[in-house]
Amino acid sequence: MDTLTNSGSDSRPTTIGILGAGKVGTVLARLAVASGYRVLIASSRPPAAIALTIDVLAHGAEVTTASDAAGRADLVILALPLGKAVPRDGHQALPVGELRDKIVIDAMNYWWEVDGKRPDLTDSGATTSELVAALLPGSRVVKAFNHMGYHDLDEGPRPSGDPDRKAIALSGDDVAANEVAADLIDSLGFDAVDLGPLAEGAVLQPGRELFGANLSAAEIRDVVEQAAA
Repeated sequence: MDTLTNSGSDSRPTTIGILGAGKVGTVLARLAVASGYRVLIASSRPPAAIALTIDVLAHGAEVTTASDAAGRADLVILALPLGKAVPRDGHQALPVGELRDKIVIDAMNYWWEVDGKRPDLTDSGATTSELVAALLPGSRVVKAFNHMGYHDLDEGPRPSGDPDRKAIALSGDDVAANEVAADLIDSLGFDAVDLGPLAEGAVLQPGRELFGANLSAAEIRDVVEQAAA
């Protein structure tokens, strides 16, 4: 494994920005509101176009623009289609300036049905989160919330210590950022399993061993150990 960077201690975020108002984005918004976070949510559509949907699916979340959500949030989750975040023409779709120096959790996956045939996302030898990190050189990118189906994510939260509590795996190159992401995962009702650097998150991608996993922390560690054997 590569050596991780430790950027020092981070205070617990109080405001979560979510870029993407689809199924995963709205579930995460709902869980975060229920856990006491202030939530700012945005999509590629104007705020007024998603306001009613968010009021129904994530009541309590504030609808705004992507730049505003990224600028005001302490931590930002990317839950939009990967093809929009990493556009084919090189046009920067993410609010890079507002995301600078912030922890950015990548919850995205590559789906050819949505993103189109994208060899640039599949044939580079890097994980998709590493590609996202390359677009956000000033951000601290963590991969998380991508391997569990949104139904399981919605129905899965349990208090710490519950024998039926499920786990969410994460990966990232910044130890302190990983710890903040793990704390967020715990506060939303799941155990966190830190796999190490972003490159180790390959096991979380579609078609790999942990994709679709709705498992306990111990079970996730067993799958990772077997995959590495």
